[in-house]
This record gives sequence, structure tokens and C-alpha cells, in this order.
Amino acid sequence: MKLIKLVNVKGEDVLARAIVTEEYNELLPKGTVLKNEYVDKLMNLGITEVYIEGGGITEAEALILKEEVKEKCKEQVQSVISRHTYKTDNSDMEILSHTTEDIISNILEDENVVEQVYEIKERSADIYEHSISVCSLSMLVALRLKLDKEAVRDIGIGCLLHELGLRYTTVEYENRDINGFSEKNLAEYKKHPIYGYSAIKDEDWLSQCSKDIILGHHERIDGSGYPLHTTNQRTELCIVEVCDFFDEVLCGIGYQRLKVHEVIEYLKIYKGLSFSADVVNELFTFVAVYPAGSIVVTSNGEKAEVIGQNKGFPERPILRLITDRQGNEVTDNITIDLLEHNSMFIKPYIG
Repeated sequence: MKLIKLVNVKGEDVLARAIVTEEYNELLPKGTVLKNEYVDKLMNLGITEVYIEGGGITEAEALILKEEVKEKCKEQVQSVISRHTYKTDNSDMEILSHTTEDIISNILEDENVVEQVYEIKERSADIYEHSISVCSLSMLVALRLKLDKEAVRDIGIGCLLHELGLRYTTVEYENRDINGFSEKNLAEYKKHPIYGYSAIKDEDWLSQCSKDIILGHHERIDGSGYPLHTTNQRTELCIVEVCDFFDEVLCGIGYQRLKVHEVIEYLKIYKGLSFSADVVNELFTFVAVYPAGSIVVTSNGEKAEVIGQNKGFPERPILRLITDRQGNEVTDNITIDLLEHNSMFIKPYIG
């Protein structure tokens, strides 16, 4: 869908989103062909813009990586890392530098890449999918912070290999909070960055920045991280620390899984303390707080489903009403764009 001025509507344009009044009365349903007489009436009502079908991807479908690209890259990472474990020859790992280039190219393919709001959803724990997700998130943050291409590439390769050390540990970490581990298991788990770094520290094709990411992705700017408790960190590492934590909690690697809005609230508390404020703030500009399909409650007491996002406003999504203020089921297709309802706020629905 795309948003256009009503004066630019052509006779064959089809409405992609229902037009409703402030009282949620539907004027025209989604799918209506915008005939000239409809346009005239809408203009008389003071409506100046409408959403029409076409124009590429919808807000709710914006993805950092195309699904086919993500799956291809995941297969490459899994193939390389699974073959690597306990091998002394790391020559095949250099393939991942090409994987990184594929991801960069895919991200930059969309000229609006830095303007989109992206939906990152909680999912099952998988270190390979996690590596791809952290890679794409971190590179997007780096691009938005205007780091040079070499730095973006170093971040990408480091992210694809950052969980290499987990292949060397037998501690169960999926959907488990490491703070509940025994002292022995916690100590073993916290060695995985060292295991990963030790495996690649002598590789000439890897930059020192990428190696530092593998070793330091669990560090924190206040020294509360591990394994070295460092505080003086380069921007590239600060980016990965935030994106790695964000995605780990969503998919349950070393943490109990949380919803996106819960992770965002946590990062709000610790930004500037454990995590770089600049990086956290940049992440917040493009990650949807409530992904499509989330059920929320409005400040008016209505229950609604998130059906889309607004560029530049991750906390102000587009809703479809499920129940009204009295709790009655809404059978009409009534949508609410929170950008058009500035006094309305939402919170998670707890059923």
C-alpha cells in the first residue's frame, strides 16, 4: 500500500485501508474503487490523504532481509560452523565473508532501508537464525549511525561467527535464564566467547574488529559483562552488544523469552548504564514495539490487533478493533492509525 494525496487519486485506484471517522464509523471499506464522486465527498469532509493498494511492501510486511536470502544465509552459517567444530583447518569459514556481502547487498537493495519500521518477532532458540538476525540488526544500526562500509562488513562477519563458542559447550542454554544456572554451569557458559575467539584468533582473513566482536559480544559498557569485564569499547562492539542481547531474549538463548515490548522496556532502563545510549536509541527508531498480530488494549478500553506500522514511529502502529469500549465484538473492519489519534495510547493485552 502507499499513502497519496486525495487530489492525486485516479479513477481505478483501490482503497487499501478503510476510511473511518473519529467515532470509528466506516465511511468507505477497504477494497473500494475510488470513483470521482467518492473523492469529491471525502474532500468535502476534510480528508486529504488515503492509502491505496500497490506501491510495494506494506508496513506490516517490512523485513530487514528477504526470507529466501535469510534462509540461504542461515544454511551457509550452519554448514560452516557445524563442520568447523574441533577442526584445525578453518579455511572454509572464509565463505562467511561472502555471506556477509550478500546480506549487505540485500539490506542496501531497498533505498528506503533506513526509513522502515521492522518487525522482529520472538521465536524459538536457534543459534544460526540468531546469528543472522544479530548480523542484519547490527549492520542496519551501523548504517544508520553512518559507519563506513569496512566497519559494517567487519560487524557482519563478527556477528555470523559470534556464537561459534557455543559449539564447544555442553551446557543447555535454550529457553533458560543463565542466572539460574549452577555456579559450575554458569562459569562454563560464560567461557563460550573465549572458546570462539580461541578458534579464530590466528585467522588472517578476519579483522581484529570481527575477532573482538566474537570475544566481547557479552561485554557491557559498565564492566558488568563477561568474559573480560571491559568498559572502554569501540562503537562496533557496542552495537553488537545491544543487538545480541535484544535478539537473545526474543528467541531464548541464555534467557527466558520475552515479548518485544518487554525487551524494549528493559533496554530503556539500562541504556546509558549497561548499554550504549546512542545504539539503543538508534535501535528503537526502527524496531516495531508491537509486531503485527500483537493484541493490545487502547486507552479507551478497546481491544485491538496490530496490523501495520508507521515509518518513523515504532510505538504508534495501525490497529484493527476486536472489541469496543463495552467489550462487545466489533464485526466491521474498523482500523485505527495511532498517528491520527495523538491522545490514544496502547498497552499489551493480558488475557
